[in-house]
Amino acid sequence: MTARDHLADRHALLAAAYRTHVTHGSRYALVDFPDHANVGDSAIWLGELALLRQITGRDPCYVSTWHDFDLAAFQDACPDGILFLHGGGNLGDIWPHHQRFREDILTRVRDRTVVQLPQSIHFRVQPQVARFAALVADHPDFVLYVRDTRSLDFAREHLACPTHLAPDSAYALGPQARAAPQCDVLMLMRTDDERQGYAIPPTDSAVVVDWLDDDADLPVGVDAKAREAQAVARVDRGLRLLARGRIIVTDRLHGHILADLLGIPHVVLDNDYGKIAAYMDAWPDRDVTVAPAMTIERALVLAKRLAGAR
Repeated sequence: MTARDHLADRHALLAAAYRTHVTHGSRYALVDFPDHANVGDSAIWLGELALLRQITGRDPCYVSTWHDFDLAAFQDACPDGILFLHGGGNLGDIWPHHQRFREDILTRVRDRTVVQLPQSIHFRVQPQVARFAALVADHPDFVLYVRDTRSLDFAREHLACPTHLAPDSAYALGPQARAAPQCDVLMLMRTDDERQGYAIPPTDSAVVVDWLDDDADLPVGVDAKAREAQAVARVDRGLRLLARGRIIVTDRLHGHILADLLGIPHVVLDNDYGKIAAYMDAWPDRDVTVAPAMTIERALVLAKRLAGAR
């Protein structure tokens, strides 16, 4: 399988999953827009939009964030059609705003199918599992997609709903153009609640960054077009950032996925609960230049090895 085949395969799997729920002309809503600077969530959102537009030939009839969802406005704009919940890595109790919103949707939107687009699942507190499981069991038509087999096993054990495995929706963005690199090694390392706390040794050959700060000229506005423009700006920023490195070292899942789309060799460390290893086990990239590492020291050794192979 060539790199192009590898990306096309991911896209085809996603398209087949989405086509299970919508066809040309279908009305739909897409909610939980990622109203924050993290590039990965915006990449997922744009992939979701690209697939839904490709299949339905139309824009979503309703879009919201977790904090501005209006049930009456939603029902008025989208009297029928599926409600899609944005995918990602926030199904669980690490990111409570998004989980509470998901639970609120299951409680209040009961007149149609609700589809959770591909997520990773992780709960740190057992009572939160029981709370979510009860809401899922009570919903008349909830469908769940997950991004890794560990999440699939968890869902099939705890959640009474149809559950399916699918790749991350950011793969729907397809191959991306790569600018000329500016440094040998760029390390995109988490600084948020999922960081493992790698101690990065002093090095002159690597630039260490994260992508949690928006550009000053981020588009403004709260309607669907403004939200999409914000997501585009965030993903463009992330692609420019990654393209600076001849080799990438990252503990962000979408550092891996966007490096894959850019064709940049990279080394992958894990987050604090094994999300990235679980994803890569489910979707191995055998013919893409990517290497896993358990320690930061090993990651830097592998990065130098990849750089020497170029």
